[in-house]
Amino acid sequence: MNRRAFLSSLVGAPFIRSTSQGAQRRPNVVMFMTDDHGAWALGSYGCSEMHTPHLDELAAGGARFTRAYACTPVCSPSRMTWLTGRIPSVHGVQDWLRPVDSFGPKTRRWLSGHLTYSEILAKNGYFLGMCGKWHMGDDANAQFGFQYWATVPGGGGTYRNPVFLKNGVPGQIQEFKTDAVGDCALEFLDQTKGRPFYLLVPFYAPHTPFDYQPEKYRRPYARASFRCFPSTPAHSWQSGALREHHGNRESMRAYSALITGVDANVGRVIRKLEQMGVRENTLVVFTADQGWNAGHHGVWGKGNGTWPFNMYEESIRVPLIWNHPGQIPANQVLNPMVSSYDYFPTILDYLGLPAPGDPKRPGRSYVRWLRGETPPWENRLFFEYAFVRALRTENLKLVQRTKEWPSELYDLERDPGETENRIDDPAYADQVKHLRAELESWFAKYGAPPLEQWRKTTEQQLTVYSR
Repeated sequence: MNRRAFLSSLVGAPFIRSTSQGAQRRPNVVMFMTDDHGAWALGSYGCSEMHTPHLDELAAGGARFTRAYACTPVCSPSRMTWLTGRIPSVHGVQDWLRPVDSFGPKTRRWLSGHLTYSEILAKNGYFLGMCGKWHMGDDANAQFGFQYWATVPGGGGTYRNPVFLKNGVPGQIQEFKTDAVGDCALEFLDQTKGRPFYLLVPFYAPHTPFDYQPEKYRRPYARASFRCFPSTPAHSWQSGALREHHGNRESMRAYSALITGVDANVGRVIRKLEQMGVRENTLVVFTADQGWNAGHHGVWGKGNGTWPFNMYEESIRVPLIWNHPGQIPANQVLNPMVSSYDYFPTILDYLGLPAPGDPKRPGRSYVRWLRGETPPWENRLFFEYAFVRALRTENLKLVQRTKEWPSELYDLERDPGETENRIDDPAYADQVKHLRAELESWFAKYGAPPLEQWRKTTEQQLTVYSR
């Protein structure tokens, strides 16, 4: 069945929840997503100095995944995997989209031709809103089932007084960008009018620039020791653009304050749901597009914080919290290894909507884990970023690069800090051989060309990196 035929077949699919009046109604969903946010940087994930009370409360009241990962450690391709369940070499975006490809007269909708879960939700009666960072092409305009659209085109820009486009109409907002995203989320909720809704809130924070944070978000860190920020010498591969942040207390405070700003706005949205009387029928998901190193491994940045790109744990491991009162048991700490490509089948499974068969979509639903079950689950995940592909098992990580660059093998059981590259260690020769074969087979199975041909998978204008 092609994409158009499948979408047509969804209209009228049965709902799964019933109200007291007997009318059928699906749960609402609010999905929060941060940008450049490592799982380590939340109170509920062990960073006691990080002031994130609302997010910590969500984690305590629901399910917190300890080993959730993004397929790609950079924004645009990662976001497209979250929406489509497809990997970058299949959806066609291998790096962050430069402005020419993201918005303006020469932009395109990079998601075109790939089925998104948002389209399926729209076809089943959901009212969809997107408030924040899109960065997947034609950023200024609503698309793929979204009806409310508020964004600053592109992936970054100032946090002070940004110019937002709200349903195509530009206007400068005289406030902090993160608070403006929260304002737009509340405005969307006022427009739902009893309809089932899906609200995507992709914050720009804590992505650079660290140019502005209101004092109320900076205050908790005035005397912080920043113990969660490792003090390590800069990695020899550290990219020049981020080198200035090493050991910089102001950078640590800014990063932390930006996360606290997100937390405050998550709290605003939760209060609004409660005031509307819909909190009990609303699933809340919190995650990040990819991770971030803030001194970890001697790196400031994500996958492109080094040249060549890296696949360190902090670059790819993300927070993942699911909270739905009365539906998802509280106080769950879940440890299956799950990926961003698993979100597509999981959100549809949770909402009782059919996910179409697609030989190019590798994801698995983890709904049974959310119910408190322990289903059979193979802990093996795959990653890619341009000329780098990786396979992480329970105890090993193979990072395979094209022939211009060195590859890596880490024994995560003996060396969780990924400090000793074992790729040429004779003791690991058999493991390397089998992992390379498995990596090659997996990517071929889901439609990717051999790694050396990765440039054939994208038409975007790629950024030139250097040290």
